[in-house]
Amino acid sequence: MRVKGRGGGRGGRGGGDRGGRGGGRGGGRGGGVFKRGGDRGGRGGGRGGGRGRGGDRGGRGRGGSRPGGRGGANVVLEPHRHAGIFIAKGKEHLLVTKNLVPGESVYGEKRISVDGGVEGTKIEYRVWNPFRSKLAAGVLGGLDEVYIAPGMKVLYLGAASGTSVSHVADIVGPEGVVYAVEFSPRSGRDLIGMAKKRTNVIPILEDARLPNKYRMLVSTVDVIFADVAQPDQGRIISINAHMFLRNGGHAVISLKASCIDSTVAPSVVFAKEVDGLRHEHFKPLEQVTLEPYERDHAMVTALYDRRQF
Repeated sequence: MRVKGRGGGRGGRGGGDRGGRGGGRGGGRGGGVFKRGGDRGGRGGGRGGGRGRGGDRGGRGRGGSRPGGRGGANVVLEPHRHAGIFIAKGKEHLLVTKNLVPGESVYGEKRISVDGGVEGTKIEYRVWNPFRSKLAAGVLGGLDEVYIAPGMKVLYLGAASGTSVSHVADIVGPEGVVYAVEFSPRSGRDLIGMAKKRTNVIPILEDARLPNKYRMLVSTVDVIFADVAQPDQGRIISINAHMFLRNGGHAVISLKASCIDSTVAPSVVFAKEVDGLRHEHFKPLEQVTLEPYERDHAMVTALYDRRQF
């Protein structure tokens, strides 16, 4: 398995192959254009199980990005090496996704409109803030593959209010689908509201520990993205994979060390979780730190192959 960054330490600001603040790996200029305070949201939304501060699990915060940005001649859009993701190059380099619902923002994010190539047409993109999305942090952290692309079927565990889910919906596009599982009623209300306009999102208000309760709603998926931050998250991912993930599919997993075991070093926690995946028909492929966007977090990708055992 390929490991990038320190795998559990603070990781620093480095450039190198991490692609964090220093650019690297086609990820734009990293997080230098994002502020940890305003865009990031408030103190954790009602998950109940140890989310604490941060990520897309939080509230709306104060002073978030202004929604109606304009691009024009000063902004150049380039495809990222991950399909469905783009880089907006202007005064700053921003990670963006093509807005599935032009004119609508989800969480106050900035929107950028550029010339669509035909006179009078515009294409709108949404800025994807890595301080609000673990997946965006992983992309800027230098993940070689995210396995989420146009047309894919994605099972998203720990959907919260739908901040990251909305960008995944942009990426998979109208031909793809995102099954978004969230247990918190408060976050679930926001998730349902978002899904009313993004019709490729199917919100599921159930406990991800009990996939039997939503087995009639979810078809076989290409990838599972998990951001559940629970001590038993390895088991949660495995039981969902055995039920819904196709053979040869992938898992993309956000690991928060303190939510799994706060008594040992993050690197030890990550190593244990990766080892546990091997016993559940997964072949770990890559691990990157989510620093500087999230402290003591890592993202792991793995191949699901029943034939290994």
